[in-house]
Amino acid sequence: MSPRRTTAAAVVVAVVLDAAFREPPPAAHPVRWTGRYLAWSGKRVPSSPPGRAIAAGGLAWALGAVTAYGAGRLVWRSAARLPGPVRPLVVGVALWPLFAHRMLLDEVAAVERALEAGGVEAGRAAVGRIVSRDVSGLTADEVRQAAVESLGENLSDSVVAPLFWYAVGGLPAAALYRFANTADAVWGYRTPRWEHAGKVAARADDLLNLLPARLTGVLLAGGGVSWNRLRAEAALTPSPNAGWPMAALALRLGVRLAKPGVYALGEPGRAVGAADTRAALRLARNRGWAVAAAAAVVAWIRRRR
Repeated sequence: MSPRRTTAAAVVVAVVLDAAFREPPPAAHPVRWTGRYLAWSGKRVPSSPPGRAIAAGGLAWALGAVTAYGAGRLVWRSAARLPGPVRPLVVGVALWPLFAHRMLLDEVAAVERALEAGGVEAGRAAVGRIVSRDVSGLTADEVRQAAVESLGENLSDSVVAPLFWYAVGGLPAAALYRFANTADAVWGYRTPRWEHAGKVAARADDLLNLLPARLTGVLLAGGGVSWNRLRAEAALTPSPNAGWPMAALALRLGVRLAKPGVYALGEPGRAVGAADTRAALRLARNRGWAVAAAAAVVAWIRRRR
């Protein structure tokens, strides 16, 4: 099997594994390994003075990034030496845990099921597993709103971005992206502990998500939402990237997505209902599959050249 066919077929293998098994066992999951490295190195990164914290955090981030890229490249090169039919299986297995489509859909769907079966308390518990905000006082509408926001943001971070970088730079680039996104989730907070120490991790994640976030926004918005309207709504959020997929869902569905005191998207849209959650899930499912197919095609073309 030629390198370009291997690269494209590996996406199919990864998507099938994701749909069938969701995630590999924790002990074999590279994100778990990344988390252990970040926990270990994070204890050795000072929070101050600012210059020292930025330098130490940047060095720790760079060591992890080089390791992730190197691991991806090692698998990539090793697969090239294997018999043709085996190559896409090896690369596909390695790509599989670098994105999380089925898990994202399952977790958001679980919020709606919890609301319908157990009421608002059950819904709060379910959405609390996928968002970082305080959920103790959320109403049923606000629980759905948080779930839809998380769906949009994580479709970009956990599906579109890793497949985008795989299409651009193969398995090494996808592995580097997954490390950067995990590092941002662990270190990228504006707290006294990580304001400076996590600055490189936060900025690197912002940079790597610039194009994927906008691509996700366009895909979710569809032809009925203008670029200017989408861009204006996305700019209402403090994040340079998260607002794009969230604004796209708000405008596409005609709902209001808001975080009190921070942003309000889709004004004057209606409150998020159960039907809106289901519509958002259908969009995320279909767009995720479309991106996977596009990634396979782009990867095939890129390797051909």
